[in-house]
Amino acid sequence: MTADLEATIAAVRPADETAMRAARDLQARLTKPAGSLGTLEELSVRLAGLAGVCPPPLPAPATVAVFAGDHGVHAQGVTPWPQEVTAQMVANFVAGGAVVNTFARQAGADVMVVDVGVAIPLHGGATLLDANVRRGTRDLSVEPALTRDEAQAAVEVGLGVAQALVESGAKCLLTGDMGIANTTPAAALIAAFTGRDPAAVTGRGTGIDDETLAHKTEVVARALARHRLDPADPLGVLAAVGGLEHAALTGFILGAAANRVPVIIDGVIAASAALAAAAFAPDSVAAMVAGHRSAEPGATVALAHLGLEPLLDLGMRLGEGSGAALALPVVTAAVRVLHEVATFDSAGVSEK
Repeated sequence: MTADLEATIAAVRPADETAMRAARDLQARLTKPAGSLGTLEELSVRLAGLAGVCPPPLPAPATVAVFAGDHGVHAQGVTPWPQEVTAQMVANFVAGGAVVNTFARQAGADVMVVDVGVAIPLHGGATLLDANVRRGTRDLSVEPALTRDEAQAAVEVGLGVAQALVESGAKCLLTGDMGIANTTPAAALIAAFTGRDPAAVTGRGTGIDDETLAHKTEVVARALARHRLDPADPLGVLAAVGGLEHAALTGFILGAAANRVPVIIDGVIAASAALAAAAFAPDSVAAMVAGHRSAEPGATVALAHLGLEPLLDLGMRLGEGSGAALALPVVTAAVRVLHEVATFDSAGVSEK
């Protein structure tokens, strides 16, 4: 590992127990029955622990970083969508016309797009960062998708993006992704880090039929058998079966955790990267907020492995950062309660 990655991992610390106790105490004194806000109460406690202060900072401003890459495993026919759609959708993100742009506008978040591995060279734009490590991965079912150096370079792209956003004032980071065929490496990563069978973690992605799903599952199983992955070596796992956007998201999550800034995990791609981040630095889970439960089965497996409960469950499987953007107002609400709701004493309300 490079000094930057080692320093980031070293900077990831456990949640602050004193701040968490203070948040639980404050929740108990607010003008509402104890526990009546359910998951939002525990979320506010976790965010206080992350920030080391109660109440924690409001998660604004916030930015969705959409990391984009292409995949050599596309050649195996795991999706009917043509590879050039990745570059076309990146252009759509930059133009502001995608679902994630719409949801981000609603939530008051910015969107930036990072080309970390798109096969087709892209034209510039004010919200597009050219950080291309290579023009798509190799076919993970026949050889390692990336070299260790390439995987590390992609991780460091994510670290750099997170650091730059935090230095520019971001108080919350949101994960986004784009890459035709990228649910195949996500399934391989989730199987590798959780030990689950490929059939339990491989989903329909863009909506494939039963025959293609069976083939996709077999491709994942073949890759796992070929590479004999060691989950204690997350960089090696990312290199063997990951995508450039998965590796970059891993760095992005680690960068958020090192800066004690919450990072909202979107769908199955981000969940697979979150597993890799946790393998690098187990305490990074303290920074993770599961935005929603993707319809992809691997997402539920990954979140359960991390001990994270998703805030929303809408049957979505779009990616892009769409679920993370939808969850941002919920995260904000959880924090705002600690800032603004009166206590029984201050409001003159009788307790039971």
